[in-house]
Amino acid sequence: MKLTVTGTDALRKKLQQNGRLEAVKRVVKMNGAELQAKAQRNAPVDTGTLKRSISLELRDGVLTAESEATAEYAPYVEWGTRSMNAQPFMRPAYYAQKEQFKSDLSRLMK
Repeated sequence: MKLTVTGTDALRKKLQQNGRLEAVKRVVKMNGAELQAKAQRNAPVDTGTLKRSISLELRDGVLTAESEATAEYAPYVEWGTRSMNAQPFMRPAYYAQKEQFKSDLSRLMK
């Protein structure tokens, strides 16, 4: 899953003017960590490799958080195959965290 936000340069400039950029970075970092934790809790465990492969990367000066399962077989677990039912772990975490992230950012912008 990939969420692309356009206009971040203008947003960053406005936030710097308002002195809120550091607060936004804290929100991004916190929500990214929560997304990673939720995905790890949701991941089915056999050997634990899938769960351990779920990582978090902070980029763009902590304005971007990206959580990803890097185990080679992660997409097959997430989406299923013709002989195995899907066991989604990233999508439910993403959809749950997306709402929290929007709420946290809205609270900052008031």
